[in-house]
Amino acid sequence: MRRTDSARRTIAAPPAIVYGALVDRESIEAWLPPDGMSGRVERWDLRPGGGFRMVLTYLDAADNPGKTSATTDVVDVGFAALVPPERVVQRAVFESEDPSFAGTMTMNWQLTATGGGTEVTVTATEVPPGIDQAAHEAGIASSLANLASYVEGSL
Repeated sequence: MRRTDSARRTIAAPPAIVYGALVDRESIEAWLPPDGMSGRVERWDLRPGGGFRMVLTYLDAADNPGKTSATTDVVDVGFAALVPPERVVQRAVFESEDPSFAGTMTMNWQLTATGGGTEVTVTATEVPPGIDQAAHEAGIASSLANLASYVEGSL
């Protein structure tokens, strides 16, 4: 059974600045990989119907085997919607021979202006059953913390 995972964080920056970090190739390489991983974007096409391919590499794969190989998660991400500066909708497909990671997961990044900056809510729907819920939500929260540090550090 597929499920929904989510996380949210307030970032001390206006929505336009946060949105810019969500749609910039170099920015995504810097902040998207959660703690314990590095990332490399192999392909980039910023438009609805376009997308990117990212290779995430575990810095220590002993306790975290990858979905694609022993040390990596490879994901093809399509841009389903780009609504500046409010929302980015992505469709992610993991490269894996394990059927528990098959299918398309939708990631909705919603940006809402607040008095203190921007509340970013990430909702992942149709999460493949092979992805542990607690680990996934911790990973999303880690990416949001990285995004906050990245954006707030550039102001």
